[in-house]
Amino acid sequence: MRPFISAALRALIVTMAAPLLWLCLAQAAFAHASLTATEPADGAVLAGAPSRFALIFSEPVAPLVLELVGPSGERRALEGARLRDRTLEITAPAGLSDGTHVLSWRVVSEDGHPVGGAVVFSIGAPSAAKPIVAAEGDPTVMAALWASKVALYCGLLLGCGGVFAARWLTQSSDGRRFVVICLMLGIAGAVSGVGFQGLDALGQHMVRLADVRTWGAGLSTSFGRTAIYGLVSIAVALLAWITSGAIARTLSIVALLGAGVALSASGHAGSAKPEWLMRPTIFTHAVAVGFWIGSLVPLGLSLRRGRVEAREALSRFSRTIPFALAGLVLAGGVLAIVQVENVSAMVETDYGNVLAVKLGLFATLLGLAIVNRYRLTAMVSAGDRLATRVLVRSIVAETVIVIAILASVAAWRFTPPPRALAAGDARSAHIHLHGETAAADVVFRPARRGPVVVDITVLDGDLGALNVKDVTLFMANEAAGIAMIRRRAREGEGAVWIVEDLVLPLAGRWNVRIDVLISDFEMARLSGEVEIDG
Repeated sequence: MRPFISAALRALIVTMAAPLLWLCLAQAAFAHASLTATEPADGAVLAGAPSRFALIFSEPVAPLVLELVGPSGERRALEGARLRDRTLEITAPAGLSDGTHVLSWRVVSEDGHPVGGAVVFSIGAPSAAKPIVAAEGDPTVMAALWASKVALYCGLLLGCGGVFAARWLTQSSDGRRFVVICLMLGIAGAVSGVGFQGLDALGQHMVRLADVRTWGAGLSTSFGRTAIYGLVSIAVALLAWITSGAIARTLSIVALLGAGVALSASGHAGSAKPEWLMRPTIFTHAVAVGFWIGSLVPLGLSLRRGRVEAREALSRFSRTIPFALAGLVLAGGVLAIVQVENVSAMVETDYGNVLAVKLGLFATLLGLAIVNRYRLTAMVSAGDRLATRVLVRSIVAETVIVIAILASVAAWRFTPPPRALAAGDARSAHIHLHGETAAADVVFRPARRGPVVVDITVLDGDLGALNVKDVTLFMANEAAGIAMIRRRAREGEGAVWIVEDLVLPLAGRWNVRIDVLISDFEMARLSGEVEIDG
């Protein structure tokens, strides 16, 4: 195999292997869509059976598994879920018995990442049933899913972009072997990615890869659309290789644009608001990237072989790349601003860390491109052989950096963007406390360690509004050795009392006590527990 292609392929293998090892050591997958609220609230005690359930997320989701576990352990599949904006509405079964129920759910977010959990609520009074803990992701499945993503990116960007470059820039078959290999990788990544996506969505292990339900689940996610569009785009690119003339050039345009459509069909950025802006932005970014990096190998090989047409091809590329680069940078900037939201997230979140690595690699790539265009291109066009050799080596280096960028971008599949984390931080916790003469609905906003606002709705024994003289909140964490933290609530509108100066220093299960002064001679004391996240 020729040295240029060999170097690029070796870079592909090495770059994919290093993050693969990291992923194999990962212990759990990060969820992207965040559950922000539920109806009934987690831990709620209801006077009667609810008519519906609602799961409210930070972004649109699609249901995978919805199941209700009753007090005696009986399981019922819940059907007929409806998505209204970001709220998943579920009709509750008739005849729910008293006691503790568990609504077990597993959904998939817009980028294809599955999210699971459980909502515990009681009817009448709690029973002894314990909540179900959702299973964590399989590291082997995660690693395979990451590798399939990298392969698909290679097929759509290096492959479809390479065909476009061969038909419009170099107008030769230079780089054919490398481009075809990338297209084959893309096919393998799209097909296998559906299966791995299904395993991850259902929380299954690799041994269930052959299960028909696994592939059905994978296709039902938004990644299923990306895989289908990607396969069509790659098929069109292959047709462009075996045809010629105007037909081949037209097919190469369709393939490159199809790659942009495929990559914009799924992913977190596409589900961000406003979608009318975000999806076209992803499309623009992908097409610009495909044009740039897809041109590298065909152009480099054409120059290395000393073809007369190579100088004209380099000139065409040099005239066109500033426009593609402008679209790439503008679109990438919009995506970064929406996803990251603040500069501190670049350091404080895994998503920001990956973005920082990508930006560092991109800056290096851009530096090489600037030197190539403004220093070497003119010398190569003038016939300088030494400059030509230097430019070819620079293109090899650019190709290596490109593959590293694709490998880092694929890691975003496992890192929630700060935008999603912020929505997750807004998750509240609700508990219901009941006594003989009074009751209270208590909401903690957010249910995380740090500053917390507590809304306390005071009710009478029949769950009607109750006018009281004073409300005091007490919080303790006996396991951590934290004695009672006392905060007096201020009266809000209606029967709501508010605590605004509470800081919970630790995550975990906290004891909650509320003293309600009903009159000068009557005090109600209500107690319970709340789970505070880290």
